[in-house]
Formats: sequence, C-alpha cells, structure tokens
Amino acid sequence: MLITGAGSGIGEAITYLLARTSARLFLLDRNWERLSAVKAKADEIRKACLDFPEEAGTPDHDTRIFHVDFTDSASIDTVVSAFISADLSFDYIFLNAGISQRALTLETAFEVDRKIMETNFFGPVYLIKGLSGLLKSGFPVHLAITTSISGLFGFPLRSAYCASKHALFGFFESLALENDNIKVTFLIPGRINTPISKSAILGDGATYAKMDSGQAGGMDVNKCARIALRAVAKGKRRQLIGGKELLMVYIKKYMPPLFYLLAKRIEAT
Repeated sequence: MLITGAGSGIGEAITYLLARTSARLFLLDRNWERLSAVKAKADEIRKACLDFPEEAGTPDHDTRIFHVDFTDSASIDTVVSAFISADLSFDYIFLNAGISQRALTLETAFEVDRKIMETNFFGPVYLIKGLSGLLKSGFPVHLAITTSISGLFGFPLRSAYCASKHALFGFFESLALENDNIKVTFLIPGRINTPISKSAILGDGATYAKMDSGQAGGMDVNKCARIALRAVAKGKRRQLIGGKELLMVYIKKYMPPLFYLLAKRIEAT
C-alpha cells in the first residue's frame, strides 16, 4: 500500500491502522523527520500485532519511507524510479498530501495559489501518471483520494485550497470512468482534529502557524481514519467524514440561498 502525506494528520492515522495488518507499507512525505518517527511507531504497532513479531521488517511485513516534495517534479521522479526499479505494484494508493490556506482571494499572491495547486493537485496527478504502467497493466488498483468538503463548494479564505480539491474530483473520477481496473474512493472530510491549519499558508506565503478553533474541535483523526478505511473496504465512491459541518454539503445542494447566507457567517478560522 502506498500512502502519501503519511507524516501527519489523516495519512499518519491511516498508516497506524494499516500497520496492524500484514500489508507492506510505502510511506511518502516531505517532512523526513516526521516520516521517520511515523515509521518507528508503525513498526512498533506491527510487532505488537503480529502473531510472530520477529517477522516485522521482513519483505512480507515491510514499512519503507520515501522523501517527496509534491511541488518538485524531480522529487516525484526519484520516488517513481525507485518503485519501477524494484518492480513494485500497489493494490491500494492513498493520496493524502495537502496544504491549506488562510487568506482572502485578492490578497493571495499568485505564487501561493500555484504552490497550493502543485501540492494538492498537480503533485498527486504527476505521481499517478508516473505510475501509469501499473495502472494500465489491467491489475485492480484502488485509489483513495482525500479531498475535503471545501472541494464541494467555495469558502472564505480558502480559494486556492477549494480549487485544488475541486480539481481532484474531476481528474480522478474521469480516470476511474476510463479504466475498469481502477476503483476510486473520494474521502471527503470536514473539520478533523489535525495540524493542517498550523501548516496553512497566508497570502504572502508565510505559515499561518495556528490551530484553528474549529479544527481543534473537529472529529478525532483516528476515528476519521477508521471511517475512511471502512469506506475503502466497502468500495464506496464517496465518503463524507465529520460532524455537523457536513450539513453544509446538503444545504448547498438543496437550499443554495441559505448556503450563501451561512457561508459568509461561519467562522473560517
């Protein structure tokens, strides 16, 4: 199983749950220190869960980590080349890597818009195209794409973030429709208690470096990961994950005027 964004948040939580199984894990993240710490914890979990702990770390029960920066195509090329050289294939690919935003649309530098799109959309797309040989082989592959309810509508201070998440739906749904062997599950979280707001970027490219109150009060990330894995196991096409904020999805669909009224009033941070 290939997991991007495994160094924190939802990707990290999914990693720990999968470490309880015999699946080989290939973890990608741009933060090497965090990724190394996640691998160490995943290995400990695996040893505790396996019937024969001494098998942990063997090829059949392996956890490998790779540094990758989704804003750098050369970084992605290096990882893809390693996979191809080792003749690796993946039954499941979890695409979690992403960066958020805290800035008004017209006060966000275009370079910031580009960085968000590179990280959240073009990077994952470039990775998947690099693995096109695997995807065109005809063997079943299940892609789990972590998007956001912000990918279903616009929201203040999130223009580029919303755009990047909207784009994921269009690209990967098209991919699945074109290839019978590719199944796609869109994981659509609302407010989940992860550090994503701390790494969000401001209009000038600086780091927001704060924990939003809404984020802090969101669903526990481990519960989110459990719901996500159940949805993937059941082969669902879409899975909303979160609390009362998910009501906005239905309000937008069935009562658009109310949505536009509420969206301007909801605290964006």
